[in-house]
Amino acid sequence: MALLDSAPLDVLDAYRTCEFVTLGRDGTPLAWPTAVRRRPDGTLLLSTSLAFAQKALNIRRDGRVALLFSDPTGSGLEKAPQIFVGGRADCPDEIMTGPQGAEDYWRMLFERQPHSRSYVSAPMRLVMDWYYLRLLITVTPHQVVVRPPSPVADLPVPAAAAGDLVGAAQLARFPTAVLAARDASGAPVLARTRPVPTGEGFAVDVPADCPAAPGPAALLVHRHDERLNHMQNALVRGELRESGSGLLLVPAKVVEPMGSGRVSDAVSVLRSTRRATDRYLRRRGLTRPQVDWREFRALAQEARRRDGA
Repeated sequence: MALLDSAPLDVLDAYRTCEFVTLGRDGTPLAWPTAVRRRPDGTLLLSTSLAFAQKALNIRRDGRVALLFSDPTGSGLEKAPQIFVGGRADCPDEIMTGPQGAEDYWRMLFERQPHSRSYVSAPMRLVMDWYYLRLLITVTPHQVVVRPPSPVADLPVPAAAAGDLVGAAQLARFPTAVLAARDASGAPVLARTRPVPTGEGFAVDVPADCPAAPGPAALLVHRHDERLNHMQNALVRGELRESGSGLLLVPAKVVEPMGSGRVSDAVSVLRSTRRATDRYLRRRGLTRPQVDWREFRALAQEARRRDGA
């Protein structure tokens, strides 16, 4: 029996996204939302485009990773338990230009994210080819923890109470956040919490099964709608310290890769993704490969037919 079988697999499979953390060059746990597909052999399949290849680079340097399934939006589940998975990841430096070997993963994306089907149409290919140049990530679980459903606060943390803290505006838009930290061995851990602003930082409370230790850490906030659209995310990086009442995240920097939601951000993101893709290829002496549009289009059409059935 695979280790993952100790989790409620129907719940895990229903989650549309999870929080996925890798370790940065300086040891900071960097968490971002991502889509995951469970494989029959008990491993988990993720992917990242070349435009956001930092996850892949982190894994090649240190394969310790963790995932937290804690936001059930779009799953159809109420009061879904949270599932934490710690393990090791592998990400070969092989650029996938088509869905071959990951067909079920792409079927899942096209079914759950209908608007992405338009990316394979002729008008969109010119600006969205970077999205389909992918690196595959395989996670082998070493630890599985099932937690109670995520607490949902009635109101977000009020920005006024946070003063001039870095990241206060971003965190105030969300009732909860996910703490990405490390345990005593340096392995990444994740826990959903409600950051409470104090004079020096954000007080965080984590469950007993999350052995977060002082050191580099971050708070991730993100959201999407029922169809994986209108995505927003921000990462507040800083240092986790012990305080008299528990743990305190002292913020230092905010990262918002998709912008803050303004219309102008969309244009900026498209430009930056193309530049990042070109940079990844240039550093390896590679020309820009051609996307296998025919295979992707076939899977997108298959998803449309299912919707019409």
